[in-house]
Amino acid sequence: MYSKILLQQYYSGFSGFQLWIFTKSAVAFLLINCYLSIDYLIFEVGLAESIQYVALAITGLFPDKEQSPNLIDAPMKQLFKLVLLVPFWLQSQNASFQIPDSIQHKDFRYLEDRIYQFRNDSTRAALYLFSYVKKAKRGKNWRELQNGYQSLLHQSPPALRLVYADSMVYAAKKTSDDAAIGAAFLTKGIVFYAQKKYKEALDDYLIANEYIARTNDYYLIYKVKYNMALLKSYSGFYEEAISLLRECVSYYKKKHDRAYLNSLHSLGLSYNKVGNYGLCSQTNAEGIRESEKRAVPEMTSYFKHSEGVNQYFLKNYQQSIDYLKNTVAVLENNDDFANEAVGNFYIGKSYWALKKHETAIPYFTKVDQILNSRQFTRRDLLESYQLLINYYKTKDNAKLHLYYIDQLFKADRLLHETNLYLVSKVNKEYDNKTHIIEKQKLEHLIDKGKYNDIIFIAIVTLLFMILLFLGYRDFKNKSMYQKKFEALMDKNGKAQKETTKIPHSGIADINPTVAAELIKQLEKWEKDKKFLDQDISLVKLAASFNSNTKYLSLIVYHYRHKKFVTYVNDLKIDYLIQALEENKQLRQYNQKALAEEIGFSSIQRFAHAFQARTEMPASYFMAQLRKEETTSGLQTKTAL
Repeated sequence: MYSKILLQQYYSGFSGFQLWIFTKSAVAFLLINCYLSIDYLIFEVGLAESIQYVALAITGLFPDKEQSPNLIDAPMKQLFKLVLLVPFWLQSQNASFQIPDSIQHKDFRYLEDRIYQFRNDSTRAALYLFSYVKKAKRGKNWRELQNGYQSLLHQSPPALRLVYADSMVYAAKKTSDDAAIGAAFLTKGIVFYAQKKYKEALDDYLIANEYIARTNDYYLIYKVKYNMALLKSYSGFYEEAISLLRECVSYYKKKHDRAYLNSLHSLGLSYNKVGNYGLCSQTNAEGIRESEKRAVPEMTSYFKHSEGVNQYFLKNYQQSIDYLKNTVAVLENNDDFANEAVGNFYIGKSYWALKKHETAIPYFTKVDQILNSRQFTRRDLLESYQLLINYYKTKDNAKLHLYYIDQLFKADRLLHETNLYLVSKVNKEYDNKTHIIEKQKLEHLIDKGKYNDIIFIAIVTLLFMILLFLGYRDFKNKSMYQKKFEALMDKNGKAQKETTKIPHSGIADINPTVAAELIKQLEKWEKDKKFLDQDISLVKLAASFNSNTKYLSLIVYHYRHKKFVTYVNDLKIDYLIQALEENKQLRQYNQKALAEEIGFSSIQRFAHAFQARTEMPASYFMAQLRKEETTSGLQTKTAL
């Protein structure tokens, strides 16, 4: 990418004697080590990235380790400087990238315009990108250095983007500007998200929000909302994602074309996830029209891709295939491996639904190829492995049968490592225990050749053991829940409310007067039952107390012995238990209504909080209350 600039810089820095020494004494050493070094680097990061690493090492624009913790490992960097570049070492200072005289005195806006002009020609843009960064570094202009690294990030291959993201954050911190720092962390989070590193992306989004929330930059505020919505959708909180995305669509619609279309596209995907296929199709149609109207044609493929997936769920399988086949090639060209995998999966599923199993198989294997090359999968894509496993099982192809069982385990581990919720119903339909037993049998029987009777006996035995285990576990759980229910209710039939004695002394890091005031405010907040608000958060509560999140979090943890989220959830659950005991009409509410009554945004969060607080499911608790009410009513009638 930058080879022309590098050659000009290097050859101009050598004297004739130095070149003679280099060519006569080091040529063999250089050829051998260049081959080994480049071969190693290409193996590690790919050809395009290798060229940029060499360019960065030579020009002296490799960011410092302090700036870039995600920089390629030190041994690899040293490999280049000491092995590949040994002949150039004595000239390293003079050979560092120098801004050409023709643009030496040009300002940042001129360089920025040229970078934009050559945005589709990275070779020509390289001169201006490096000049921009060099000029900003030399003048310690942190704001412009942040902009320079951001421009380099967008022009770079994926393997280098985190390097520049780290440097961008480093420069942004030097500005001491909340918006700049927040924007840098947000961009870094987006880089992580693009690489499907969701935990790291979330960490950076939360940091970005801390800074951006202190500004009036609504574009950045909604950009945080958009990216949080993507994570919520990926984690299965589709209703919450839809709510955030609707806000983003409304805000971006007037002035920000690409952000508006991105939000609209994600909204359509979320509608599909909640089963609102009609609204998904309507959103996709609007997206296609708006993409043409706003002259952003590249987004058309994404809306058609979304509609192809949606048509599968509408059982219009041929339409699904037509839509997706027209977009998969574009996505592959854009290196959008995630949507490429999804497209291939639903093409395969559509062919499978049309009973064209042989045609479907290559599309499922493409999903597996992307898992191997990009370490990407998601819950719905796991079904491709179930279909491949069953297909090769019926074909008596033991090797591929075993291979796809192994791949299913690999994909399952990957999902758990990225902190996803439960793996989708694929695991329920094809139980892991069955796979473990079958895998062991297959490995043995590939060598032995005959295994039908053994597998049959193993499966029957396993099914019997599973049924026995499930029956025992159900009985044990019900017994445990009954004990928990009885322990929860006191003599008067009221739920026990947790109390904590509050010490008079303050926390070491907090002024005792401040701590006492916070405790007083917290007690009043509890007494007024403001914990029932749905949108309560540590940030909002701290603001209402005229305090900060750190102090309030310490107070809650020190005096209530809980983290803030657990503390609020427990207050809600304790309130509900007492209300259900006192108000029998509440017992007729379903779980969704109860969740809304005490300020939970979803049934899932309510159920999780109830289980954590009481060690029993909410459904069991409600059933027991109704059972006691029925029993009490029958006893009253009998007495009469």
